[in-house]
Amino acid sequence: MSYADKVFKENCKDIIENGFSDKDLPVRPKWLDGTPAHTVKKFCIVNRYDLRKEFPILTLRRTAFKSAIDEILWIWQKKSNNVKDLNSHIWDSWADETGSIGKAYGYQLAKKSVYPEGEFDQVDRVLFDLKNNPSSRRIMTNIYNFEDLHEMHLYPCAYSMTFNVVGDTLNGILNQRSNDVAVANNWNVVQYAVLLHMFAQVSGLKVGELVHVIADAHIYDRHIPVIKKMLNNPEFPAPKFWINPEIKNFYDFTVEDFKLEGYEFNKIDEKFEVAV
Repeated sequence: MSYADKVFKENCKDIIENGFSDKDLPVRPKWLDGTPAHTVKKFCIVNRYDLRKEFPILTLRRTAFKSAIDEILWIWQKKSNNVKDLNSHIWDSWADETGSIGKAYGYQLAKKSVYPEGEFDQVDRVLFDLKNNPSSRRIMTNIYNFEDLHEMHLYPCAYSMTFNVVGDTLNGILNQRSNDVAVANNWNVVQYAVLLHMFAQVSGLKVGELVHVIADAHIYDRHIPVIKKMLNNPEFPAPKFWINPEIKNFYDFTVEDFKLEGYEFNKIDEKFEVAV
């Protein structure tokens, strides 16, 4: 069993058995047929993944590894807020006729500020500090910008990363206000595990822990039967993660610079509908 499977199973069982149901409350999300999308949730789930031990991807079902990386590069490398720069259709429901999702995600990371050392956007400031000031306790990003929220088509879910160097090891904390556990939990874990590997490599550091802090971890009502079935699936060992060791510049990475060796997973017939 992969460690990611173990964490996912524990989280899901805890939410389903001990979570709070909002079935009697008015909710914003809806299913495609217009029905209110209710959830069962737990407040503040914290998961730790030691990336030195294994890569945290589910084997209970497949996580789309390449598509997850494509999206994280879209946000952090391209710093785009337009779905036309993305190779999947996961953001189409929140895009306008031009393809824009508003002043969200990549738009926020691309905002520049002037520092004594020069002008940086959020990503470049992190890269600068990891190389030049790794002992800093101020290496972080935040895209939950209050003044722009009304111009975002979806408020950021994964909104903040804190980077912390211990010796020669890079660790990170991903803060998430909201997490659709069935659809996005492992997707986000995979993305930010890869991001931490990228930042460590280009900064001459070793990769360490990824800590995932979720304020509102929820499972949607229509997902519960599939989740219960999925939790009984066989489990496989975690695959081996490969990152192209030749890449030394963060902006040179492509989706093809990452591979999983020996990734075994269960195939499930059911699809998880996304509430919008």
